[in-house]
Order: sequence, then C-alpha cells, then structure tokens
Amino acid sequence: MTSPVDQHSRSILPIPDRPATRHTTYDAKDPETAYPPIEPLLPPAGAPNVLVVLLDDVGFGASSAFGGPCHTPVADRLAGAGLRFNRFHTTALCAPTRQALLTGRNHHSVGMGSITETATSAPGNSSVRPNTKAPLAMTLKLNGYSTAQFGKCHEVPVWQSSPMGPFDGWPSAGGGFETFYGFIGGENNQYDPALYSGTTPVEPPSTEDEGYHLTEDLADRACAWVRQQKALMPDRPFFMYFAPGATHAPHHVPPEWADKYAGQFAQGWDVLREQTIARQKDLGVVPRDAVLTPRHDEIPAWDDMPEELKPVLERQMEVYAGFLEHTDHHVGRVVEAIEDLGVLDNTIIYYIVGDNGASAEGTTQGAFNEMANFNGMADLETAEFMVSKMDELGTPSSYNHYAVGWAWALNTPFQWTKQVASHWGGTRNGTIVHWPEGIDDPGGLRSQFSHVIDIAPTILEAAGLPEPTMVNGVQQSPMEGTSMLYSFRGPDDAERHDLQYFEMFANRGIYHKGWSAVTKHRTPWVMVGGELPAFDDDVWELYDGTEDYSQARNLAAERPDLLAKLQRLWLIEAVKYNVLPMDDRTSERLEPESAGRPTLVNGTSQLFFPGMGRLSENSVVSIKNKSFSVTAEVSVPEGTAAHGVVIAQGGRFGGWAVYAREGRVKFVYNVLGIHIFPVEAEVPLPSGTHQIRMEFAYDGGGLAKGGDVTLYHDGTKVGSGRVAMTQPMVFSADETTDIGYESGTTVGDDYTSRTSHFTGRLHWVQIDLGLDDHDHYIDPDERFRIAMAQQ
Repeated sequence: MTSPVDQHSRSILPIPDRPATRHTTYDAKDPETAYPPIEPLLPPAGAPNVLVVLLDDVGFGASSAFGGPCHTPVADRLAGAGLRFNRFHTTALCAPTRQALLTGRNHHSVGMGSITETATSAPGNSSVRPNTKAPLAMTLKLNGYSTAQFGKCHEVPVWQSSPMGPFDGWPSAGGGFETFYGFIGGENNQYDPALYSGTTPVEPPSTEDEGYHLTEDLADRACAWVRQQKALMPDRPFFMYFAPGATHAPHHVPPEWADKYAGQFAQGWDVLREQTIARQKDLGVVPRDAVLTPRHDEIPAWDDMPEELKPVLERQMEVYAGFLEHTDHHVGRVVEAIEDLGVLDNTIIYYIVGDNGASAEGTTQGAFNEMANFNGMADLETAEFMVSKMDELGTPSSYNHYAVGWAWALNTPFQWTKQVASHWGGTRNGTIVHWPEGIDDPGGLRSQFSHVIDIAPTILEAAGLPEPTMVNGVQQSPMEGTSMLYSFRGPDDAERHDLQYFEMFANRGIYHKGWSAVTKHRTPWVMVGGELPAFDDDVWELYDGTEDYSQARNLAAERPDLLAKLQRLWLIEAVKYNVLPMDDRTSERLEPESAGRPTLVNGTSQLFFPGMGRLSENSVVSIKNKSFSVTAEVSVPEGTAAHGVVIAQGGRFGGWAVYAREGRVKFVYNVLGIHIFPVEAEVPLPSGTHQIRMEFAYDGGGLAKGGDVTLYHDGTKVGSGRVAMTQPMVFSADETTDIGYESGTTVGDDYTSRTSHFTGRLHWVQIDLGLDDHDHYIDPDERFRIAMAQQ
C-alpha cells in the first residue's frame, strides 16, 4: 500500500498540494467534522539514507583499498563489507567532477568544462549550471530527505562568490542542501580555512596553535548533524555529502601522521609503481595480466633527481601519505556515527577515493608553496630553498605539494595524472559502495564501466524516486548518467554505461563498448608558457579495454579504421554536450575580460568600508602588473598610537597589506611567502582625522615586475621603498581581502591575525588603478563620486 503522498506524481517538484474536497462544517465541534491528520512529506517507504564521500586529488593507486601505499583502514573495511568498483571514472578535474556528481549530467552540460576560476562565456565553460538541470540534493529535499553538505564547494561562479551573492549556485540556496558548512573554492588552508555556515562567513572554532585541522572540524560537524537529524527526524532519511577538500594541496597534516611513514618511500616513484601493481594484483583490483604503463619523458626518473633533493622528495610523500590516512580516519568517524545510530545497514555509502587522478600541479621537484607554479614563478623555489624548508612541509608555515613523480606513481598502473582527461590516470578513481541491505556480495569486485554522472540516477532508483521533469517551475532536461544499481547484485551483468566522452583543456578521449580512443594535448604542470600543437595535430591512441586494463598497448597503427570511427564519435558527443569550442588556455583565462565572464567591479576604482571582508580576488579590482594607489581616511584617538589593518589582500603565502604598527603606517608586499618587502613611514601618524595613502609605481615591461612605493599623510610624503618583484596571476586560492581587520593568516609577520582591527576609526578605503595626480590626496566629500565615476 502506498502512502497518501505517493498517490501524487513526484515528477513535478515541489509536489503540488492537492487538498481533498470534502464536507465542510460550520462548527469544529460538529461530530461530522473530520480532516485527516497532517502528514510530513517523506520519500517512499524504505528509501535509504545516503552518504556520499568524495576525497580530493587521490589517484587510483594511492589508497590501500586499491593496493596503494597509503593506509586507509576505513576504506578497507567498507570495501570488505561492500563492493569495489575498479572501472569508475571522474572528469579529471575537481569542479567539473563535483558538478557532474551533484547533477547527474556531463560537466560541459552543466557549464563546468573546467574550474570556476577559468570560466569563459562559452556555454560548456561558463561555470553556470542551467536551471534545467536541478541538482540531486534539491530533488531529494523536495521529496522529503534531510540534506547536508560538509566541506568543499567549487561550483560557485567566481563573480557570485562575494558576501552579496547571488546565492543560486551555493549549496544551501540553489544547491538544495538545507545545511552547509565548509568552504567555497578549489582548496583551503587546513589549519586556517575561510569557512561558511550556509552563506555566512564564520571563523574556525579554534586555532592552529590549539590543534585545529579542517578535516577534523568537518567530521565533528557531520557527526553532530547526523545525530541531531536522527534524534529529531528518525523517520526521515538523510542525504549527506561529505567532501573534505583533502587531499588537495596544501598537504597539511599533524606531523605524527606523516612520521608514521618515515623511510617508506626511499625507493622512489619508479619502484613504488612496481610495488603497487603487485599489491593491486594480489588484492584483485586489477587483472593479473594488467601491464604497468611506462614513464613518459616529461616525468623524470627517480634516479635522475638530485641526491640532495631526495630527502625532501621522500618527506613530500610521507606527508601526503599521512594526510590521506588522516582523512580516511575522519571519514571513519562519520561512518561510526551512522553505525552508532543503528541505521548503517540501510545507508548507501559511496566512498569515492578522489575527484580525479593524483595531482601533478606541484612541478617536477614539488613545491613549498604551490602558488609559485600557478604564478609561473616556480624557479624561485630552488633545490637549496626546498632543502631548507623540508622540516616545515605539512605544517602551518607551508603550502606544500609533492613532485610530479609521486602523482604519477599514485595513479598506478595508468598513464598520466589529474587534468589529463584522455588517459585513465586522470579519470579512473577507486570507488567503494557499502549498503548491507542492498548488496549481497560483501567484498565483491565490480568491473562494469561507470562514471560520476551515474551516482545521481543510482540514488534516485534506490530511493524509488522518479527523475523529475519539472523543478521549481522549470522543465528539466534528462539526466545523462546511467544507474549503477543493476551492478550491485549483478557482478556479471553487461555494463549499461557503454559510451562516455572525456575532455579537459583539450586533453580528450572517448570510451565505447570496451574501446578507448584518446589524445593528450597539454601537460598539466606546464601552466605558464610552453608551446601547444594545433588540435588537429594531436596524436590519437587506441586501446582495447577488454584485453588491456591499463591502456598499455596502443593499437592505433593496427586499427586505423576503428580509431577514425571513435574520433568521429568523440566529435558527435562533443557537439551534443557543449564541449566545443575546445579551449586549451589556462592562465590566460584567469583574466575576466578576455575570458568573457562578468566581474563585480569594472573600471579603475573601488571603494570599501570597514568591516567588509571575506572578499575573494574576483570581488576586488585587480592590482596585478600595474600601478595603483590605496587611500584611506582614519581617525586616531588622542593619546593612542595608530595600529592594525587598513586593508589586506591574501595572506602568509602571498599578498599585500596597508596597516599601522605602533603609530607608523606600513605597506608590505609578500611574494609567495618567499620574499617580503616592507615599507614604513618615517614619522608616526598624529592623532585626529587623517588621510593615509600608499602609491605603487609599477616598473612595467612585462609581468611580475617590481615597483616603487611611496607613503603619504594628508598628501605629504612620509616614506618610500622598493618592491623588487610581484605576483602576476593569483595571490591565493583561499585567503581573501578584508577591510579594517584580517581573517586567515597575515600578509606580514609583525602583527597578529584576527586581533588586528584598526584602532580608532577607519572611515573608508579606496583602491585606484594608475597614479592619477590627486595631490596625493582625495577630497573626502568627493570620494564616492570619484569611485563611481571611474567604474
């Protein structure tokens, strides 16, 4: 027998209210007065709880659950009682995988052809999810599920990421999650993250000195939420999305976790791959006849690395292994909370070990600060510098990443890495499904081809819910994934997802009925410079997946007819799903104007007021590679010294700030946490109301050049100095701009974060591009008109 709500079609959401027509009495005390009790909206009886765990930047050959060197006992336990999927695929990059997972559509179909920071005006790369493709969480919420997300959200268009929204793309607004606690963007400092509760910026509950770590905090919140949900709504199933952001760089983990792996990677990455594939075969997660793919010339051999650097390289991998084990431990706490509530058996757990292959964005020698490579400044991190920083890797004073060779090894047995959507090293991720009430083959292996877009239709089928045709008044386009539910009980059933395209920065390929045709176009760790071939000059390869699990034997020469057929099929799918035009640019797309995406502020001036904060770089006029000035009006009480932040952009690992210390105005420019250039006024700022100003005269002649700094009080020069170099592309992925205080880590090292509110009163701050002569002074009464006129 169905419940009353199931008498209505669930294909239109919200489910329309249809009150029954019945006899109406005049007096509620009349014996003929009868109304059915109000029933809360619930999914069909027996609908399972759902926990989706998505780790970040973990290769197929990293976790012990898939034969890797990093201990993941929680994943091992879930796999032992559930199923391992060894042909599950992602998109090769984080934001595209996440939007595909959350919608059941291909990443270009939902505008996420790459990350939000490189969005363009092309439909497949706009970063805007069409309202015809409602997210899974919204569908589940409108069917009576409790919904919550904890961790990383990298799906918000960058021009919508300010405190003013709009919040259509945020998890707790348009995303369908009733609860969200986490961060917006691609990565975060694990010790000092920029957090949101819903759409409200919040600070971490403790500090790095008090032992704070983001993954632990997220697990705390997730455990508390699920306990409260079952305490208050025991009959309502939940959908929890736990996406910790680990193990994306920076690789931050308490040292005791890294120290557990001391000495375990002295053999280097070439030998590690051989050890890993042997374990994979013994475990059964790769076939016995699988071939270990060779190392490409772009990836250096371990034996060719400088001897003085090898201890640093080993430590990079020790830190990463500890980071992954630490993450798995906290995933286990969430699973244990569900088990303690007695609902584990009817909870579908998807444990997806990576949103793409292991990341090769850390250069061939690794990085103390991964932002160096994103700015084309990796050469600043010399071997000597890396050796000097070895003991800091994984600690709050680092923003570290490991070397390309380790990423390659952690994708064993496949070729290539994250961003390379052509080959399985970029897209094949070990995945575990645990559901005692729905799986009768504990410890089983499933080898049907599957893709991250399959998760949404799987969950809907398991819950007995139809795919909606209308959501919030908007007609929906069909999901593009295929439910995996058939494979849960059918280990030998023919695969149902037998056609899938792949593309990322023109690295592209297609899978069709066991065969894959692929072509690598660009190398992920070459982010600035480098020559790329024309698309039509890319060399395609052909692999028979029924005989060649790892894409080790290229059959292009033997089967040119089949290769041509698959190339044509890729083009058909690319047109169907908005992949074209392909765009192989990376750093060039960081500039909004050339990319064709909106910006919050146009023109040459921006006015700020005290208390504004958590402003991403895309919310602030860009001062990179140009001259600019910062002007502020402040009032200093009689008998006190000016102190605290006026404006700060970025933090410990790159940025700049205007502030005061012990009465003197200062400017500091921090290049990647490697070089810091401070300039200080020669005289204190007197009490009373004054205008302070910093002018930066850029040298010009290219990117990342230096410039001269001049400081003023009320138009009078009070100090000068020199900045020898600047950051040309990006200051930080997680640190923001704050007015009158500083959240997160500090740009300079001589004032304290979060206690650095400006003393007295900060009236306003204005950034102006260029150095127009205002007599080094802005008329306070004209400041707003000037700023608006220049936008």
